[in-house]
Amino acid sequence: MLRFVDECRGRSGSWTRREWLRVAGLGGLGLATHRLGAAEQPARGGAGFGRAKSVLLVFANGGQSQLDMWDPKPNAPLDVRGAFQPIATSIPGVQFCEHLPRVAKIADRCTIVRSLSHEDLDHGSAAYLALTGVYHARRSGNPPPTPNDIPTYGAVLRRVQRQPRFVSDAIHVNGPALVPREAGPGQNGGFLGRAFEPLVVGDPNSAAGAIPGLAAQADLPIVRQGDRLTLKQTLDRYAQRLEADPRAADMSRQYEQAYALLASAAAREAFDLEAEPAAVRDRYGRHRSGQALLLARRLVEAGVPYINVIWNHSNRGQDDAPDDTDLYGWDTHNDIFTALKDRLLPRFDESFSALIADLDQRGLLDQTLVVCMGEFGRAPRVALEPKFAGATPGRKHWASVYSIVVAGAGASRGAVLGASDRMGAEPITDRYGPWDVAATMYHALGIDPRGHYTDSLGRPYLITTGQPMAGLYR
Repeated sequence: MLRFVDECRGRSGSWTRREWLRVAGLGGLGLATHRLGAAEQPARGGAGFGRAKSVLLVFANGGQSQLDMWDPKPNAPLDVRGAFQPIATSIPGVQFCEHLPRVAKIADRCTIVRSLSHEDLDHGSAAYLALTGVYHARRSGNPPPTPNDIPTYGAVLRRVQRQPRFVSDAIHVNGPALVPREAGPGQNGGFLGRAFEPLVVGDPNSAAGAIPGLAAQADLPIVRQGDRLTLKQTLDRYAQRLEADPRAADMSRQYEQAYALLASAAAREAFDLEAEPAAVRDRYGRHRSGQALLLARRLVEAGVPYINVIWNHSNRGQDDAPDDTDLYGWDTHNDIFTALKDRLLPRFDESFSALIADLDQRGLLDQTLVVCMGEFGRAPRVALEPKFAGATPGRKHWASVYSIVVAGAGASRGAVLGASDRMGAEPITDRYGPWDVAATMYHALGIDPRGHYTDSLGRPYLITTGQPMAGLYR
C-alpha cells in the first residue's frame, strides 16, 4: 500500500484534495497506478474529445535521442550537444537536428512535446509502459509477456468498442516489437485473452505482401470458403477435448479472423500496397519502415480506429546485422552518430514526413491523431560503453525527460509543449507520462479515459490513470 501511495504522489510530495479522492476511489478497485499527469481537465468532453476517427501510434522501438532529433542543445557542452548541428523548422524559433530536413518542413503541422518523463530504464518494461500506459511489476527489466499482463491499447479498445468498423479495430503493423530478438510484453491481450488481441501484420515490404495469401483466388469463391469454415466448425463440435483446450480455442479464433480477412473485399483492398502509385510508394521509402507507414495511411482510410506502427521491429538489430538498415533500432549506446546519420534518420525523415504530409493533403489529418514516441530518450552525456558493440561513443537510456511528436485531430499546429533544461536532462515545465499519452489517445477517440472495462470475471479496471494533455489544444 505504501508503494501504491508513493506512486500516486506528485514529485513535489504534496497532495491535493482531488488526488486524495482519486486514490480512495482506486483503492476500491484494487488497481495499481502512478503519479498524476501534470495537466488536469474533465475526462469527458472538452478540447479534442472525439475528434479522431483513428489513432495512429508510431512506436520508435529502442528510444529516440531527443537531443539528436527533437530538442537539440546547441549551447550545451560538446559532450552533451553531440555531433549534429541544429536547423530551423517551419515553427518560428524551433530547431531540429540537421538530418531531419523534411520533417523540419512539416513541423508546422505538429506539436512537439518536450517534457515526457517516467522512471523505467530498460527496454522491455519501458516499452510495456509505453504500450499500456501502466508500469510493469518488474521495472527496469526485460520480462517476457505473460497472460497476466495489462492489455495493450488496441485490446482495451476492442473490449470497450461497441460497433466494429473493420475486420479488426486494432492493428499492429510491422510487428511484433522485438527486444531485441524476442517479442517484448505490452503488445497483446494480456489478461483479456487472445480474443481481444490486435491483428499483427509483419513486414509490409516483403515480396509476399503485408498479409501473405490474402489475395482473392478465382477458383475459391466466398461460397466455398464459407463451406470450408462450416465443415471445420462441425468437426470442432465433435472434438470435445479440443474444445476444452485454450490453445484450440485460440486457434479457432485465428481461423475465424483469417476467414473474415479473406471474405472482406475492403480488407483485401486496404492491405494491397500494390494499388498505390509507384511515386507514392517511393515517397514513403521502399523499405520496411516506410511501407509500414504507407500501409497505416491506407488503414486510416479504411476506417481502422487504432493502428500501432512498430517503426523498427527490433530495438537493436544492428548488433546481428550491421549492414542491414531494416534491422537498425534506436537503442544506440555506441556509434550513435553514425547509426543516426547513415541509417536511422534518413529513413525516418523520409517516411514520417511523407505520412504527415500525405494525411494532411488527403484531408485525413484533421480526423487522425498521430503520436510518435519511443519508450524513453537518451542520456545527455555522450560516452563510450564497453559492454556494447561499437567503437565510438553513444548515449545511455534516459527516462527523466524525452520528446514525442503529436499531430492531427484538433491538436495545435506548429507548437511546442513543455521544455527540458539546458542539458536536456530534466523537465523544467509540467511533465507528462505515458499514462497521459494513453489518456489523450482514448480521449481523442471519444472514449472516457476515466471509465473502466472488465475482465472475463467482471472485475473492473480503469482505462487509464492519466489525464488528457490539455496543452495540445491551446
